[in-house]
Amino acid sequence: MVVSMIQIIFEIPDARNIKEKRRVLKSILDKLKRRFYLSAAEVDLQDSLSFSQIGGALVSNSRSFGETVLQKAFAMIENETHVRIQDMKIYSEEF
Repeated sequence: MVVSMIQIIFEIPDARNIKEKRRVLKSILDKLKRRFYLSAAEVDLQDSLSFSQIGGALVSNSRSFGETVLQKAFAMIENETHVRIQDMKIYSEEF
């Protein structure tokens, strides 16, 4: 069993208040869950108005499959949302 994980820190430049940040964040998390079947959540920077850190995980039987899915999920965030990526990490662990 392989657990592949992604961690992304991004800026939401259009967020003028916490309600707008939550709307953008919810949209991203819903897309990750619906399109890629990831478990995903905001894991840090909850008190920041314009920054967010999300984490996602996928269980599979192949390291390459998991990392490919996470790369596609990252590309979706990069291409389909109005956020500025600050940092991204993908890693896998075999159990």
